Amino acid sequence: MIEKLTKAQILELEKIKADKIKEKAKKGVKTFKKEFKKEMNTAILAAFGFLIALVWKDVITELVNKVSNNATLAGTVVGALIVTVICVLGIMLISRLLKEKEEEDENKNEKKK
Repeated sequence: MIEKLTKAQILELEKIKADKIKEKAKKGVKTFKKEFKKEMNTAILAAFGFLIALVWKDVITELVNKVSNNATLAGTVVGALIVTVICVLGIMLISRLLKEKEEEDENKNEKKK
């Protein structure tokens, strides 16, 4: 019941296998590029955020020191708490916005298929 394949049939099967492997590799490269861009964007945004935080650190420290009558330790603690709350709120807001954007992109991709 096993039928012998001709050389042409074997070559055709090998070509089909090679094409499938090639398509799989292209898909993998495409996914890698997409993820790489996403991670690079995240890293760049984080760097800008860090830079902004460094610039504003001195301003906030001076403001808190004036408000707390130059109490060094208390001023530092209050400043740290204020910055922490602002940063946590910012992280929550940005995370929510990015999640909504990803869901929109996924919905668009599903409609294309």
